[in-house]
Amino acid sequence: MKIYTKTGDKGSTSLLGGERVSKANVRIDAYGTVDELNSFIGLLRDFSADNADRKKLLINIQENLFTIGSILATAPGKKFNIPNIEDADILLLEDEMDKMETALPPLKNFILPGGHQNVSYCHIARTICRRAERKSIELAANEEVDERIIKYLNRLSDYLFVLSRKVSIEMNAEEIPWKPR
Repeated sequence: MKIYTKTGDKGSTSLLGGERVSKANVRIDAYGTVDELNSFIGLLRDFSADNADRKKLLINIQENLFTIGSILATAPGKKFNIPNIEDADILLLEDEMDKMETALPPLKNFILPGGHQNVSYCHIARTICRRAERKSIELAANEEVDERIIKYLNRLSDYLFVLSRKVSIEMNAEEIPWKPR
């Protein structure tokens, strides 16, 4: 099977179910942003190779993002055998944040992104996650979107922020608080 089909050369693509839509469609933007996020989660997994628990969780997150992308890529009204995002997936992120936060100093200010390359990757993934969340909300304004998808993306962006703080400590990087003038 060839990767290129040439069917999108004029700016349209197919949803799962066969419906063709513009590549500028908000649905395409939503699942494309989820795909972009998934790639950055892969980058986070790459630098977490020596932390088996974190790597396992990041793989779980990537699998959930593939699920979300597949759900968002499905034409309205079409049904496929795609798993759902469950409340347990959201709770897992919350539990992981709670565990990490026990080792973190209390947050008193906003933190400027950066301090170490790996910390910056966490922040980039967090901001892409926020965009995926916004795009999913935009889609939900006009079409049905499972609310757990939006909750998951919201919680995932929180997780990525907490992860950035944890990685900052692991890398012995300075957290620079934002101090407005």
